Amino acid sequence: MPVLPEPILRVENAVKHYPISRGVLLPKKVGAVKAVDGVSFELRPGETLGLVGESGCGKSTLAKLLMRLETPTAGRAYLKGHDLFRMRAGDLRRLRRSMQMVMQDPYTSLNPRMTVADIVGEPFDIHPEAAPKGNRDQAVRELLDQVGLSPEHANRYPHQFSGGQRQRIGIARALALRPEVIICDEPVSALDVSVQAQVVNLLERLQDELGLAYIFIAHDLSVVRHISDRIAVMYLGRIVETGTSDQVYLRPTHPYTQALLSAVPVPDPTARSRRQIIRLTGDVPSPADPPSGCRFRTRCWKAQPRCASEEPPLSQRAVDPHPSACHYAELHQVIA
Repeated sequence: MPVLPEPILRVENAVKHYPISRGVLLPKKVGAVKAVDGVSFELRPGETLGLVGESGCGKSTLAKLLMRLETPTAGRAYLKGHDLFRMRAGDLRRLRRSMQMVMQDPYTSLNPRMTVADIVGEPFDIHPEAAPKGNRDQAVRELLDQVGLSPEHANRYPHQFSGGQRQRIGIARALALRPEVIICDEPVSALDVSVQAQVVNLLERLQDELGLAYIFIAHDLSVVRHISDRIAVMYLGRIVETGTSDQVYLRPTHPYTQALLSAVPVPDPTARSRRQIIRLTGDVPSPADPPSGCRFRTRCWKAQPRCASEEPPLSQRAVDPHPSACHYAELHQVIA
């Protein structure tokens, strides 16, 4: 077997709990919203890890933890061997050059009062040590050209661009400091389908040219499969199944993953008629009061008494070699 490179990012038991308090004058903590509750994974250079799950499962909160936009409750996150969760502000600022983020909404992530040249060049103001030694305006124009925008439009404002073009501006800004990891928080969810394909193809091209590693967060499972090398499925703050793209999409073993994939549209009418649709019952439990044992058991058709008393670990199962957090994991062949 080929020797895999060392992970550029390693997350160990990341936790983010938001306290729930009652009272006005003397507020008292009475509970916590467990947005992220023990997430671990690795990301290797040049790799794309797709992160999928329903709204509210903790995907975006995890991204904010890694960027230190949120303060973690517990856990470790090592970027190039440095613990992001325990770094001082000055050291963290320097390390942030290695990991940047592309936001979800291209319409609100760009300052409407700044020109595109100022937006893309702003990272050079924050990190002057990374600023180009030559002509800064030329560096900005090269970044715009790299993402498929006309350098002649550098003096325009965000409202003069379409949604897809604005997202390209966001990508150019993320590339300015020559990062090694980019977190893409649902970067195509607000775009038309045809524009989504263009942006995804751009990200793939940039990855090939620059050797970037991506954490790609999305709701659209078909998009995640197209771009990702590995997949991590989240439910209620935890990863319930992970593996290569083919393992998770073609041979899912966790009931939640199987339900998600059964809802993906199939263009072939013959295959669609043979596909088993799995309809989940009940609502997603509150992250402030998750079920005991397996968090998915309240919506799972395989649930047994053991599921309520014993939490299943995320480990390899006999039915397939990729990890799944289910006591009764069973191979399910997906009709693609």
